[in-house]
Formats: sequence, C-alpha cells, structure tokens
Amino acid sequence: MLGVSRPIAYAPPVTSHSPNDRPDPAAPGTTGAASRSGAAAGPGSADTAWREEELAGNVHQRGDKPEKVRRMFAAIAGSYDLNNRVHSFWQDQRWRRFAVKVANVGPTDEVLDVACGTGDLTRAFAKARPKRVLGVDFTTEMLDIARARRVRDEQSGSAPAVITSYAEGDATKLAFADASFDVLSIAFGIRNVGEPAKALAEFFRVLRPGGRLIILEFDKPGFAPIRVLSEFYTSRVMPITATLISRDRSGAYKYLPRSVSTFLDREQLAQGVRTAGFGEVQQWPLSFGVCVCTRGVKPARS
Repeated sequence: MLGVSRPIAYAPPVTSHSPNDRPDPAAPGTTGAASRSGAAAGPGSADTAWREEELAGNVHQRGDKPEKVRRMFAAIAGSYDLNNRVHSFWQDQRWRRFAVKVANVGPTDEVLDVACGTGDLTRAFAKARPKRVLGVDFTTEMLDIARARRVRDEQSGSAPAVITSYAEGDATKLAFADASFDVLSIAFGIRNVGEPAKALAEFFRVLRPGGRLIILEFDKPGFAPIRVLSEFYTSRVMPITATLISRDRSGAYKYLPRSVSTFLDREQLAQGVRTAGFGEVQQWPLSFGVCVCTRGVKPARS
C-alpha cells in the first residue's frame, strides 16, 4: 500500500491536556500520559476528520494533523484490524513478526511499543517473552480494543507469561524517565506523528545505551511494475474497499495514500534516525518493498 515518497516539512503538532487522560493502572513506570482533545468519533460516525480539499495538499504540513489523526483512528478503531489484514493480504502480521525478530529481544528486556493501536505489535513482542511490554497510544478507542484483547487472551490462557500493559501517551512527549527501555518500536505510526524528528529524539532519550529502535513504515517498491500496481491499489482500490468495510466517514482511507505519498522515503527516514543519534542503522524492504523495517541502535556509553 504505497505511494511516491517526497521530502516533507513538518508543522508543530496541536496538543492539549485533559483530566480524562488515564494511564493503564497495570503499567509500571508511567508518570502520566500525553492527552487527547476533542470528541471522539465511533465507527461509522459522520464526524469528518479529513475533507477532500485538506487532502489535496501535503497533510504533514498541517498544524491540526495530530488531532485529525486521533479523530480518524477513533472512527475506524472497530474495523482497523480487519482492514489491515484484508488490505495487506495478511502480510501485516508477517511484517510485525519480522520487526520482533530483528529487535533481538532478550528475557530481561523492557519493550515500549509506541502508537500501539489495537496492540498487534505489542502482543507480538510479548510472545518473544521479554521482561515487560508496554503499549502507548493517544487514541482511547484503540487502547480499549487492545486492553479487551489482553483480557480475552488471559481468560483463554493464550497470553504469554509477560507483563503486558497499555497507557495513553504522545510519541513526542513520552512520560518516562531517561533510559527506561531496551527496545522501542513504532509500526506505521511515525508517519502520523506531528513532529517525527521530535518523536525520534524522545525515542533516543527513553532507550538505554545499546537499546534498539524498530520502525515499520510503508515505502515505495523499487521494481517498477510492482510500484505501479502498488500505487494504483493504494490510491484507487483500497480507499473504496476499506471505507466500505469500516463504514468510515472520517476520510481515514483517503488520508492514508496521501500521507504515504508525501512522507519521507526510506533513505530520508534512515537519515532522520541517524540525526536523532542512533547508530548501526539498517533497513530491510519487505513484500517487494511495500513496507520497510528500519533498525537503529543507541550507542553504548563510552
């Protein structure tokens, strides 16, 4: 699900703080959460996050992008996983398993999954049996689904014996002390952040020396026939079918191809990771380059 990548300029995000913010009580080490603002829209809601004229330009340059993204994900939360499976042809789960593999998770590691959504990658990390996994997201409706899935897994006995919890949080203002985690992941979320460079700096801050940053994001296939098919599918087919499945009126699946086509390409993303201070940056194209996995390592103290 791809578009053409171009350089991008970012506007400051719009954030607010609310007494409704509530970290997961089961999440050790949290000191609060970045907040949400505005009324949430449920599945099938008429609340339009993105209008056609707003999608005509570069969506990443909008100061109201964070709030629009939050409203958008609130609207599609209930059908999010189904759309991910169907429109990636079930490849999204394979991409997440690959991300866990290259993170080299050990039994004493503490993992932070940023922009965790409904918890797909969080759960994948839990299966690797680290010491602890925490998922953070700024959309309550997504976290509600993630928490419900955790309860079902525990009741069925299928949950790994790993501390797994969820909390509300903002990628650009993480509520954790310096050097709190050994692995930090973000899957298809860095593109939705208001200030990616600020988020990368936060990721660097909360990782311990030797900690691994793992980013999954859409990319442009290098092989021309695959690229043409991917662009047609993402811009023409998927917005229609995904909207039908989700009964979405927020504009989420029109935003997706625009957000991909105007975001950083893989080389620019790798450079952003290096600029944040990470070393040993590696990238792996997945599914013919439709997706790219990027890993960076926080240098050990000298």
